[in-house]
Amino acid sequence: MPEQPGEAARLRVAVEGGAGSADAAEFVREAERLGADAAWVPEFWGHDALTQVGYLAARTERIALGTSIVQVGSRSPALLAMSALSLQQLSDGRFRLGIGVSGPQVMEGWHGVRFRRPIQTTRETIEIIRIISRGDRLDYQGEVYQLPLPGGDGRALRAAAPPAPVPIYVAAIGPANLRLCGELADGWLGNAFIPESAEVFLDPLRAGAAAAGRTLADLDLQVPVAVEFTDDVAEAEARHAAGYAFTIGAMGSATTNFYNQAFARQGFGEEVAAVQQLWREGRRDEAARRVPRALGARTNLLGPPAMIRDRLRWYREAGVKTLSVKLRGELPERLATLGRFLELVAEFNDQNRN
Repeated sequence: MPEQPGEAARLRVAVEGGAGSADAAEFVREAERLGADAAWVPEFWGHDALTQVGYLAARTERIALGTSIVQVGSRSPALLAMSALSLQQLSDGRFRLGIGVSGPQVMEGWHGVRFRRPIQTTRETIEIIRIISRGDRLDYQGEVYQLPLPGGDGRALRAAAPPAPVPIYVAAIGPANLRLCGELADGWLGNAFIPESAEVFLDPLRAGAAAAGRTLADLDLQVPVAVEFTDDVAEAEARHAAGYAFTIGAMGSATTNFYNQAFARQGFGEEVAAVQQLWREGRRDEAARRVPRALGARTNLLGPPAMIRDRLRWYREAGVKTLSVKLRGELPERLATLGRFLELVAEFNDQNRN
């Protein structure tokens, strides 16, 4: 969401949350107590995110709750709007709708929906949700969606739920989707983000925002980071780098992997191509070893407190407003790390006020 006066320098901290287990829900409750700003619930092909957000809304009081992400095309835009309005009411205005296009493997293999025109589908989904959430009558004639359907008995209806603002975040890493996000969204859910090469993402986001007569200050720029306090920096970097082997090798088809394309635009094209090839040949241990350690180092916050504090400056200077934290270990260890990190960020914010 747009910054409030005096907040321009403040980094916010979100957590990756969920309600798939008692520990997961307790983690979100404790994250709220510790002072985290938001919890974002992922959705893959297991537990759906919207149901979990509803549960968490009943178990928390202050923390913002979002989906990261609901796959565009898995639900109709009107159903998404209905869910969003319901969750906004249940959470007393704390809900954030995070959407994304996913990829052909999930959309066609799991949902049975053709992966066609994903950018236009995202645009029209956002526009339809905005019509419904404003309380306007749904009369929309797009290239993907026509509502009511022409030639039928459908009527242009108005939502029975009361209107309410629904902040919409878009998960985007490709240039066209980034421009769309900059133009239409309230926030950006970034991935594969390296602050040293931030302009790969920020240039198209900025272009989209400018086309709509606004700036990047109008968006909440949010990126994920694993946080780990350790003195064995090399081991942590190598371990987190190896974890990217699945993303590079399996998160997409041989021809369509948005993460690999994003890494390539940041200078890692040859490396990710080699990792993907090894993975597809079944040589997965080799693929994990082939991932450049720099990917583990530059996309996360790993090391002693002083080193992590220095990395925070890179994110702040890149314009990132929210860090979505991923933590390892059992519940007590994750909460201890989160508490320590929140204290470090609070100190950093105090020292870097404009």
